[in-house]
Amino acid sequence: MADHGLSEAELSARFLAMSGIVLELGHLAEKYFADQAALGTTMKGDQDFLTVADGEVEALFRRRIAEAFPTDAVMGEEMGGGDSARLWIIDPIDGTANFARGDRHWCISVGFVAGGVPELGIIHAPALGETFLARRGQGATLNGKPIRVAATTNIRQATIEFGWSSRLPNKPYIDAVARLFDAGAHVKRSASGALGLAHVAAGRTDAYGELHINPWDVAAGLVIAGEAGARVNDFCTGDWLGDGNPILAVTPALWDQVLEASGMAPHPSV
Repeated sequence: MADHGLSEAELSARFLAMSGIVLELGHLAEKYFADQAALGTTMKGDQDFLTVADGEVEALFRRRIAEAFPTDAVMGEEMGGGDSARLWIIDPIDGTANFARGDRHWCISVGFVAGGVPELGIIHAPALGETFLARRGQGATLNGKPIRVAATTNIRQATIEFGWSSRLPNKPYIDAVARLFDAGAHVKRSASGALGLAHVAAGRTDAYGELHINPWDVAAGLVIAGEAGARVNDFCTGDWLGDGNPILAVTPALWDQVLEASGMAPHPSV
């Protein structure tokens, strides 16, 4: 266990509370999703959507954590936050561009990081009826059933999701995707990094990569993908909470092939 001062009972309490809180957040988000006219959609930048639901969901989460665990800190995409020995990290709506257009491929992503180590993760996609859940060392589930990564061994049979980031020039992304296609992979993009990692965990895809991603997009998925057997790069290095990092999660037999084809470094610091 990481040196975060939490007993097993305290960590278990957070695991149980997390599930209930996120289901409540899902109900709130679904109300907004069902009424597109009430979303109040604005733009933070190119292809960077913001809706009323983003702020409301994060605000509700902060209230619930303050009530249940008043000494814990929260970092969120919309309201910020800093490092702490006991840190909740939330993306209130991951896949906001989809959410704002009536596409059901979006989720609420919550991770709990203790002593710098991601310990708990939940990715809840209410419009899809799916909840991915994991606790470090105890496996990962989808709607309560255990999940594992795919057994694919040949990149020419692989499906890879490769995320795009507006924070980087387009050329490195286009070049990486082209190399993956040249290697024989099927490549797609679905606009939710959290669900991208969850789908690797469930064996629906064989890898998820992105040249830069923020911590709230992956805090839950790091635990879920890792507990489902994925090989994941060392995302939690450097100022990962402040600056983000590249992410790569791959079914283990494909790690070297995907790493070579994508041109990504094995560690963000390299």
